[in-house]
Amino acid sequence: MTAPATTSATADSTNLPFLYRHYPREDLLGALRRMHLIRRFEEAAEESYMRGLIHGTMHLSIGQEASAVGICLPLVREDQITSTHRGHGHCIAKGADVSRMFAEFFGKTTGYCGGRGGSMHIADVSTGNLGANGIVGGGIPIAVGAALTAKRLRTGKVAVSFFGDGANNEGAFHEALNMASIWKLPVVFVCENNGYGMSTSTERSTAVPNIADRAAAYAMPGVIVDGNDLSAVAQASHEAVERARRGEGPSLIECKTYRHRGHSKSDRNRYRTKDEIDDWMANRDPIARFEAQLTELGIAGPAEIEAVRQAVRAEIDAGIEFAKASPAPATADLADYVYTEQQ
Repeated sequence: MTAPATTSATADSTNLPFLYRHYPREDLLGALRRMHLIRRFEEAAEESYMRGLIHGTMHLSIGQEASAVGICLPLVREDQITSTHRGHGHCIAKGADVSRMFAEFFGKTTGYCGGRGGSMHIADVSTGNLGANGIVGGGIPIAVGAALTAKRLRTGKVAVSFFGDGANNEGAFHEALNMASIWKLPVVFVCENNGYGMSTSTERSTAVPNIADRAAAYAMPGVIVDGNDLSAVAQASHEAVERARRGEGPSLIECKTYRHRGHSKSDRNRYRTKDEIDDWMANRDPIARFEAQLTELGIAGPAEIEAVRQAVRAEIDAGIEFAKASPAPATADLADYVYTEQQ
């Protein structure tokens, strides 16, 4: 990621949204590429699942791409994130190789975790991704631990914890925010509120109207953003990350977003109306909104946007072929990475 700079758009820069004032054209096109890469990766993973190439369920974040990419825009490689069971987008936004991600999904030795983690447990320490977590809210205290390490060792790193709306009612959420605030740790808490914890709406499960309202109880900023607006997310992340780097402590960002698919592959979506889903897909899709802004501001034309799409399709196709051709773990290696003693 290059340092923020003035965009090459021809419009008056003082009237531009944050994203276009602080990032050059190449970074904006790079953000579009990552959003398309997340979308197409998950679509291809879903297709592979339907063809029997992937076993076990998966939780797709199609429709939430602006949240993952916008939050990670201000981060550098050394900064760290913790992710969730719906974490493919976070992994890609932080710089993961989709070939190794597909290999992990396919259970191959070339996967990030040797084929042993699968969809819900991918980690890529080389890019600062400390791992996805199948436990609701499980990554929140891990991020606090990473932030405590950064503060004690004076590394300058910032930790970001992604979690869903369902996690805000877990005890780990409240304990972690309290501890991070007391010690003024360099951590940013990011709630991706897609409106539903499995099949239960936030209106039925959470007492406060906005999850970010809970930040006040822990003496930290609570910011609500349109999670499908890349510029709004990037601005909130930039401000929270800079606050953390200055030693001023944590922040809580709530990204209001929406998942186009069900909670998991077994979800029949009976708790949401077709009209609701269609409205979000047709009118509030984050990729379509970003492409429209790039076109309107003269940053990228239709041909350039299509070139990004084509390049992403080629990268995804190559990733799937890499995964198919990779070796499966040997039976003799079954006990590798299993940390227990044989009796």
